[in-house]
Amino acid sequence: MADIFERLLKNHGPIGIHRKRAHGYFAFPKLEGPIGSRMQFRGKEKIVWSLNNYLGLANHPEVRKADADAAAKFGLALPMGARMMSGNSNFHEQLEKELAAFESKEDAILLNFGYQGMVSLIDVLCNRHDIIVYDAESHACIIDGLRMHPGHRYVYKHNDIEDLEKQLQRANNLIEKQQGGGILVITEGVFGMAGDQGKLKEICALKEKYVFRLLVDDAHGFGTLGKTGAGAGEEQDVQDGIDLYFSTFAKSMASIGAFVAGTRDIIDYIRYNIRSQIFAKALPMPLVMGNLKRLELLRTKPELKAKLWDNALKLQNGLRAKGFDIGKTDSVVTPVYMTGGVEEATIMVTDLRENYHIFCSIVVYPVIPKGHIIYRLIPTATHTDEDIQLTLKAFEETKQKLDAGLYQGVEIPHMAEM
Repeated sequence: MADIFERLLKNHGPIGIHRKRAHGYFAFPKLEGPIGSRMQFRGKEKIVWSLNNYLGLANHPEVRKADADAAAKFGLALPMGARMMSGNSNFHEQLEKELAAFESKEDAILLNFGYQGMVSLIDVLCNRHDIIVYDAESHACIIDGLRMHPGHRYVYKHNDIEDLEKQLQRANNLIEKQQGGGILVITEGVFGMAGDQGKLKEICALKEKYVFRLLVDDAHGFGTLGKTGAGAGEEQDVQDGIDLYFSTFAKSMASIGAFVAGTRDIIDYIRYNIRSQIFAKALPMPLVMGNLKRLELLRTKPELKAKLWDNALKLQNGLRAKGFDIGKTDSVVTPVYMTGGVEEATIMVTDLRENYHIFCSIVVYPVIPKGHIIYRLIPTATHTDEDIQLTLKAFEETKQKLDAGLYQGVEIPHMAEM
């Protein structure tokens, strides 16, 4: 008989194998001080491009006051219990109503976390007769939800509408053969690593030929895209074609929690059947009150989104002008695709952090496909022109070193010892 722990310790996983050199630096780093474009890392100030704080709400004075006032008034325990049993409140319902109205949907339901929310949403929507068709570059929360799905699932090439149609044909054929079941298509409003928008308009157009429902994960589009900030559906003028609109509070709102919006009847079905919410404690009142304030600022201060986009375009255009490949991003997500090996890319990131005081994240497999290396930069409304110019200068100089081979053969230090 095999020992489970012995098996696990023989293979620490594709990220875990680097833990001894990476822990505390590339993995599980500790950014300290007030949340903003500049924070402390290992005792030194860095320009930070790794925070999910698009609109700068994390440290906004009105948000900080709302959070503090709610914590003082309600504490962290209220409401005590799951929503269905004893954990409901007028404020939870108010937040749901305001989110639904913001997304031009009939109703919405709060979820405790974005990742958990998507996994459980897939579980509640589909049974073993249903078929899920999904984009190949879907986020891990979608993939893990699919792993729980007992029925068939077909993947289509990333943003490839022709291949999506082929998979819809396969799904239709199977449903006709098994005489039952429906089709759920899942994509993202903005793909969080590459930054390109999902082709929602083209997907919605396929509803004229095929019968399916569309679930869109718009974590990175909510608050950043569309005239009012309602997301990728508004940006592409197909909000009505999205059957279920899902997003998290973790990006533009710089908070905790998530929601899904849709027609009143299907949201009500989800509300009474989604196990992760029926059997989990409700969002604490300070988070609910804080999210109400964040949503208010998102609606009433369009200058925050305008500043975000001004910064994002300055950063993206500057990187392109200096010869960097930032792919096909048409959102504020800013990937920098690197050539060479992981070792060289890691040394370059270390150089950026230690000598240029620029903190960005390096992303490799399994977060992105094998063979790719991305430095991901997340612009925010709090970044300054000086932050952007210093960052562009740092990237330009480190790229010259990379191209000259100065990072080749350099041993990656054990960061825990630095």
